[in-house]
Amino acid sequence: MRKGLRRLLPSLARYLDDRIVGWRTGTGEGQRAVLAVLVALTVIIFVGSLIEYMIFPAATFVVPLLLGSMTLRYRPLLTLVGVTTVFLAITVTKENILNGTTPGRVSTLVTMAVVVAIMLFEARQRRSGLPGAIGEAMLVDLNNRLQRQGYVPLLPEQWRSQSAMSSAGGAKFAGDFLVADLSEDGRHLEMVLVDVCGKGVAAGTQSLQLAGALGGLIGSLPPQGLFAAANHYLLRQNWDEGFATAVHVIIDLDTGSYSLISAGHPPVLIWSAKEQEWRADQARGIALGILERPEFNTTSGVLEPGDALLFYTDGVVETRRRGVGEGVDWLRLAAARSVAPGFDGAARRILEHVKTTDDDRAVLVIDRIG
Repeated sequence: MRKGLRRLLPSLARYLDDRIVGWRTGTGEGQRAVLAVLVALTVIIFVGSLIEYMIFPAATFVVPLLLGSMTLRYRPLLTLVGVTTVFLAITVTKENILNGTTPGRVSTLVTMAVVVAIMLFEARQRRSGLPGAIGEAMLVDLNNRLQRQGYVPLLPEQWRSQSAMSSAGGAKFAGDFLVADLSEDGRHLEMVLVDVCGKGVAAGTQSLQLAGALGGLIGSLPPQGLFAAANHYLLRQNWDEGFATAVHVIIDLDTGSYSLISAGHPPVLIWSAKEQEWRADQARGIALGILERPEFNTTSGVLEPGDALLFYTDGVVETRRRGVGEGVDWLRLAAARSVAPGFDGAARRILEHVKTTDDDRAVLVIDRIG
């Protein structure tokens, strides 16, 4: 008995896991499995209502319908609605024969009819053809996969990286993103911080597309070629607001030497451990997606032990009352206060100094440990 149960449980677990995976990927098999569960729930409610209507009134049938609207495509949902309607009609007819028609019961039926009509209309209008829960799960999964390529790889002991990001309004999808790559020999770290024009969810889909394109090119093209390819990509998209600012850096992790290219991005701040202050880098350039052949100038330097680079997007420094220039001056002071206790957690502390939340905000700090 116990041996049979031990063999049965893993098989049952695998079966349920396959059904869940099938549902999450929107397959027909997964949809049929969910539909079967919801029909079974409807049958249970139907039997309960025949036995004791006061415990399972007509309004109870809305439960499987709501679950169906979140988990089923249009055609399976239509099937569930049909089955539920038949059971509901039988239940209400029986109750009317036994106890007579009441205004409350009529009101409940009208309300349910309106709710069902709204569910079917919403399901019919879904462009993805997937129920909301599956569509959102797939979008979140795509976002997570693209964000993984933005994580700074594990660096040698004498180097440290940290980042902090916050989207406008607290939405999960933002127009700011990071793409990073470490050379095969572990010597050169290459990163691109991008700010796609727009805010929050409006810029989220565009940033997902651009992040995927840059993620496939970084490490394969020289910096100027990478920016040229990204610029050409944006020009071909014909977006209403089809430009983005970006800053690119390559750091030699053995010597500390680095080079920067900026495409309309706020200036990188450089921390001097010797002078104990931040200064603004002079790399400048036209934002990506505006001109056919923009020019980008390169600046370079060396990070000594204790020095650091601070990258950020315009949401950190720009407000309705303060321009980028004034914002950079403010950030130099705020960042100096943030690193006074040490660089651990500095990116988060810098972001906490930003009071405005109507734009996406991102901060990245790379420091060479002294």
